[in-house]
Amino acid sequence: MLIDSHCHLDFDVLAEDRPGVLARAAAAGVTGMVTISTRVKQFDTITAIAEQTPHVWCSVGTHPHNAHEELDISVADLVRLARHPKCVAIGEAGLDYHYDSSPREVQAEGFRRHIAAARETGLPLVIHARSADEDVAAILEEESAKGAFPFVLHCFSSGADLARRGLALGGYLSFSGILTFKNAEEIREVAAFAPADRILVETDAPYLAPVPHRGRSNEPAFVRHTAEKLAEVRGVGFEAIAEETTRNFARLFAKAGL
Repeated sequence: MLIDSHCHLDFDVLAEDRPGVLARAAAAGVTGMVTISTRVKQFDTITAIAEQTPHVWCSVGTHPHNAHEELDISVADLVRLARHPKCVAIGEAGLDYHYDSSPREVQAEGFRRHIAAARETGLPLVIHARSADEDVAAILEEESAKGAFPFVLHCFSSGADLARRGLALGGYLSFSGILTFKNAEEIREVAAFAPADRILVETDAPYLAPVPHRGRSNEPAFVRHTAEKLAEVRGVGFEAIAEETTRNFARLFAKAGL
C-alpha cells in the first residue's frame, strides 16, 4: 500500500481524466492521496474532489506563487475551512525565490499565517521551499520557538542543511520523482540519512514525473517509482518503504484516519 501525500487532482490534465487517474493509481497499489490546495479561494473545488472518493483527502492553503492574491485570507479563515472533514492539512505555503511570483515579504507573511493555522489546528503544514533554504529554516526555527507545529517539507529538493534543521524541529521530508533524476545525487544523499519514521513519498502530479516517465504528465500511480528508488537508496526492500511511508503518513496526517 502506498499513499501519494501530495498531488493536484484539480489541475486540468488530471481533472480531464480523473476516473482514469484514480483507477491507474489503484492498480499500482496507491490506495490514498492528498489533493493539495494552492488557492484558498478555490477550496470548494478541492473539497468537491475529496468528497467524491473515500481515500482522497485535501488541504487548505495558498501557494507562495499566489500569496499576493490572497492577502485577505486570515489565520481564522484557514482554521475555519480546515474543519471540513476531508481537510487533513494546511498549505501548501512557504517560500519560492526561484520564480519570485509574489514579493518575498508577502510570501513570508503568508507562510507565518499558515504556520499559525497549523499550530492552532494541529494539522500538518505542507511546506513549499525552493531556492530559499536559509529563510525557510530561519522562519521554521523562529516560529517553532513560539510553539511547536507539525510540518512536512514537500517535494524535497533543498540542501542537507535545511533537511537537518527541519528534522531537528520534528518535521518530515517528502520525496518526489526528483529522487529518480540523474542529477539529484544530493537529494538521494538526504533520502539516505533521513530517519525512517520521518519520510514520505509523493508525486506533486501533474509535475515532475519520475523516470521512466519523464516528459509525461505525472499522476499518482507513478509514486511507486519514487518509492522503489527510495528503497534502493536506503538499501531496503520496496515493501519496507511502502509500510514505513504509509505508517508515517498515518501518523502525520492523523485526521485521515488510516
